[in-house]
Parts: sequence; C-alpha cells; structure tokens
Amino acid sequence: MTKVIMHGCNGKMGKTIAGLIATDDSIELVAGVDAFDDGSNAFPVFKTIADCDVEADAIIDFSAAPAVDGLLDYCVEKQIPCVLCTTGLSEQQLARVNEASGKVAILKSANMSLGINMLLKLLKEATQVLAPAGFDIEIVEKHHNLKVDAPSGTALALGDSINEVLNNEYEYVYDRSARREKRPVKEIGFSAVRGGTIVGDHDVIFAGADEVITFSHTAYSKAVFGKGAIQAAKFLKGKPAGLYNMSDVIG
Repeated sequence: MTKVIMHGCNGKMGKTIAGLIATDDSIELVAGVDAFDDGSNAFPVFKTIADCDVEADAIIDFSAAPAVDGLLDYCVEKQIPCVLCTTGLSEQQLARVNEASGKVAILKSANMSLGINMLLKLLKEATQVLAPAGFDIEIVEKHHNLKVDAPSGTALALGDSINEVLNNEYEYVYDRSARREKRPVKEIGFSAVRGGTIVGDHDVIFAGADEVITFSHTAYSKAVFGKGAIQAAKFLKGKPAGLYNMSDVIG
C-alpha cells in the first residue's frame, strides 16, 4: 500500500486524483493540502504543507508555482518523494528542483500521461529510421480555448524527443507566414489549434515521398494525467534521491 499526500487537493486535478485513488486498493490518500477547504474531504486537509504532520510514502503535487518552494523544503526535510506536476516554474525554481533532487526523489515530467510518455519512446525509434530517409517532421497540437501558451509543453517535449535523436540539429519553426521559400530539410514545424473544450490532441507527422506516417495521441479527460501521477507515486515509493521522469515509470 502506497500512502500519499495530495498537494493541491481541492483543485480540478486534485479532486480527479482523489476520485481515482478511491477506486484503487493499492494506494491510499492519507492527507491533503489546500489553502481553501470546505471540510467535505474524507481525509485531513492542511492549509500549507508545513502544517502537515501525516506520514506518507509520496506527495503528488498539482498546485501553483508559489507553493512549490515550501513543498521542496518539506520533501527534503521529511525525506518524502514528490511527483511534481505543477507547471509555470521559474528558472530559479527549476534550479531548486534540481538541487532538491540530490537529497530526495523527485519525478517531474512535461506530461503525466502514460500514453504520451510511451509515444516519446516510440518517436525516437521512428526518427532513427525515417529522418535519414528524408521524411519531413511536423507536429500539430490542439487544446481548449482557455489555454494561453502555444505550442503546448507536450508538443515541445515531443519535438525535443525527436531532435535529441537528430543531435539537436533541427530548427523549430512556429510560423511560416512571412517566409517565401521551400521547406528546409532540418526543421520541425509546430502548429497550434485552440478551440472548444479539447483536452489535448497531438499528432506527429512524418511526411515522405508518396507516404505519410502519423503518430497520434488524444486525451479525452484530465483523468489520464491523474492516472499517470498515481503510477508515478507508486513508482517513487522507497526510491533513492534523484530526478526522475515518466520514462522511468514505464520502463
């Protein structure tokens, strides 16, 4: 049994994860942390992580960037591994994450979906074969109309996975509207669609002469990210200090 603390328990992802844990006999939610609480949770809720005195095997974090500094201090002090899912961290905070990972296990990933992380692995294999054969590479991502950044962090992670195989020689192109020239070979194009309530849709296109291969991933609900975070928490239990990601979870 893995005992976890949910940091940001009353947010959308916090509630989603709490619901998923309630149906999983191998993991238990022993406490939550949230500045706002109406007392409806079946577990104790603390206003800050520093107030929490409940023992746990791991912490799952879906909170806000300002709360991450205190969380890292707590994890190091209590020696509790952390699945760090909060986005928008500053460069200074990312440096603190790296520093803390030298003292306690921390898992951080651009996307917690098991499917996306499997796709990252598959793309490396495909790139080794298709890029030398002259296939052009394009990434199209679609998200809801409330998303403010473009391209998505996941789309960039997919591009990075491909470019790593290519010795980071390919340029990322986000806009071709001002360009009047044929497509260079060594580039990866990114296109972003925003509309409606699309949770997350990513297509990686390898376009060659007379054939196209497309790798696609569609998230139909935020539950896919919650399931990945739960798997990550189980994985981190008892792990030594270090900076982990979802590729470690899927093996």
